[in-house]
Amino acid sequence: MVRKERVVTVEGLRDGKGTVEIHHFLEKEELLGHATMYARVIVKPHSSIGWHQHVGNTEPYAIIKGEGTFIDNDGSKIAVHPGDVCLIEVGQYHSIENNTDEDMEMIALIINEEAK
Repeated sequence: MVRKERVVTVEGLRDGKGTVEIHHFLEKEELLGHATMYARVIVKPHSSIGWHQHVGNTEPYAIIKGEGTFIDNDGSKIAVHPGDVCLIEVGQYHSIENNTDEDMEMIALIINEEAK
């Protein structure tokens, strides 16, 4: 089977600013309880995903295009570029910002701590 990704545009994701596009590769049901999201995420210029906690799941981000600032669980700010992977462990907080004039793209996979 071949199909197109499902695209959702969100304003103020997790109380962030601006616009984020989520290009879902698979639907939650297709992840068989092992994960809740597998998607290409585009953080538009001068936009962000707000500070939030991961309870019962983890989320690696793989930056594939553009630049941004990852805000880690301890509040530290780290510049990220293509090829960088940001790992959010179970129970940790994080956010990410795109303060540039270009799109920032990443692959995001939210993996459940236990299969549901």
